[in-house]
Amino acid sequence: MAGAERTMRFAEGSPFPPIAEYALLSDRQVQALVAPSGNVEWLCLPRPDSPSVFGAMLDRSAGHFRLGPAEVTVPAGRRYVPGTLVLETTWQTRTGWLVIRDALLVGPWYDDTQRAVDYQRPPGDHEAEHVLLRTVRCVNGHVELLMDCEPSPDYARAGASWEYETDGYSHALARIAPGGLPLRLTGDLRMGFEGKRAHANTRMRDGDERFVALSWSDHEPPRSYEDAADRMWRTQEYWREWLNHGEFPDHPWRIHLQRSALTLKGLTYAPTGALMAAATTSLPESPGGERNWDYRYSWIRDSTFALWGLYTLGFDSEADGFFEFVADRCQDGSDLQVMYGLGGERDLTESVLPNLAGYENAQPVRIGNAAYEQDQHDVWGALLDSVYLNAKSRDRLSERVWPIVVAQIEKAIEHWHEPDRGIWEVRGEPRHFTSSKMFCWVALDRGARLAGGRGEDALQEKWRAVADEIHADICANGVDERGVFTQFYGTNALDASLLLMPLVRFLPQDDERVRATVLAIADELTMDGLVLRYRVEQTDDGLSGEEGTFTICSFWLVSALVEIGELLRARALCEKLLSFASPLQLYAEEIDPVTGRHLGNFPQAFTHLALINAVVHLIQAEMQMQRGFSMAHQIVT
Repeated sequence: MAGAERTMRFAEGSPFPPIAEYALLSDRQVQALVAPSGNVEWLCLPRPDSPSVFGAMLDRSAGHFRLGPAEVTVPAGRRYVPGTLVLETTWQTRTGWLVIRDALLVGPWYDDTQRAVDYQRPPGDHEAEHVLLRTVRCVNGHVELLMDCEPSPDYARAGASWEYETDGYSHALARIAPGGLPLRLTGDLRMGFEGKRAHANTRMRDGDERFVALSWSDHEPPRSYEDAADRMWRTQEYWREWLNHGEFPDHPWRIHLQRSALTLKGLTYAPTGALMAAATTSLPESPGGERNWDYRYSWIRDSTFALWGLYTLGFDSEADGFFEFVADRCQDGSDLQVMYGLGGERDLTESVLPNLAGYENAQPVRIGNAAYEQDQHDVWGALLDSVYLNAKSRDRLSERVWPIVVAQIEKAIEHWHEPDRGIWEVRGEPRHFTSSKMFCWVALDRGARLAGGRGEDALQEKWRAVADEIHADICANGVDERGVFTQFYGTNALDASLLLMPLVRFLPQDDERVRATVLAIADELTMDGLVLRYRVEQTDDGLSGEEGTFTICSFWLVSALVEIGELLRARALCEKLLSFASPLQLYAEEIDPVTGRHLGNFPQAFTHLALINAVVHLIQAEMQMQRGFSMAHQIVT
């Protein structure tokens, strides 16, 4: 009975699709989420952290854009066109078959006469076209096609009214409240209007082709099916050419690495290089609960994992872009925040949207994130580790970055001995979190290495001494009587963030305390083998209710098991985690280990970063083992 209670079931007969069944579209400036029904249920304009235009995933009356058969809402199949973020949905009805492709268009750079978007990074050769394109082809029989577009701007707090933009019935303009972004609907369907709803229906026969495009800028949308098909193909080629720059092992898990890389690229805000934590806000970590947060921002702690993963896969430009975004945030000497807006905004004031019912009635629906004001001492280590990784990849440290290194290390020296809110941003009382101290050590250790490389002997000696002091403090106060590192000083509670200890090289992987910590977490902080962040009954996080297992932590456990030589156990867990991928190989933040349901915001960048780390760790370790077996065999024979 207890196990059944812990599965955290979603509402029976819910009108909401499971979180894992959404598809991500991206043009590197906005993201859209598409339900299996062909309904676009999340789109924020003109930026990912702007108010929603379609918000049905948080309230069924908060705006949607459906294209599909009139009589069927469950498709015969869905996939990404291989190597792309172009979604292909195949529909079967009683009378025929349809294939629909959806994409946020990416095309060649189109205008050097004005700066429509505030780029902080050098613009590339391709640019978002600010068009959501949907193409349809009837491949068998005949099918009644339905289009239903009902924007509900400003998180459903503003209205929209449609009017025809030209002669005929195929070009429409939605006028939003004053100051709102105009929306244009263009295609070869004959549309009619009912309030803020534009709709069309037509019978398609074998070989017929149709398209509809939603646009929100002055950039010209497609005007014919041939033009639409060409732009769809061009967008596919953009993603494939980008993926070709990556370095992927010839391994059965290659497809998971490639999908994770594409997802991270899709969650990157091109004008600044910022990597957003997820495309959504307020998807619940506990069904019907209050653990609902806005993740449409960029966390500094993601920088280390992003750089490691992107450099490992050969995407140096994306890694450098995110590093420059992080460096921009602290070049003026200001205190480093936990997180920032996608344009570098510092004020992310949190508020509640009482007009939205929430996914599965999970309240509250939040926008903004109050965690930006918290003291989290891991940020200095994340920053310095990213500086160190960037310097190693470039074989140099820029003069622009060195003053940032000095300033942030001094912050770590000043504050490392103080309590904080920890890596999990708990809203209970501050504690002396062991992982926060560990990342302060990372800051001083990486700083000392960088100082040594520059010939700054005095700073190297000073920072190494402080690093040794922090190291000794953690080893004296952060270990329980079993020799296991604990969540904070003076407790026996476990914390999954300590799986990072061997990965950041705090202690050698063969140290007994490291091994004991990894195995204790694997055995005691798991549900059905998947890892919890912490036990909510042991940690005052300021919230009520349960939460699912954190998928990033489970992938961390894979990497940590590899580090301590438990390869068989690591492979078994990795195979299990990969089996939990969504039908489109995406991951939310959490997984209910009993039902397999995905929980929390989606798709989650941090999860995909941890997947890359874990899968590459395991593949490299197994290849090394195979080489060892081969050499041993040669010696014997």
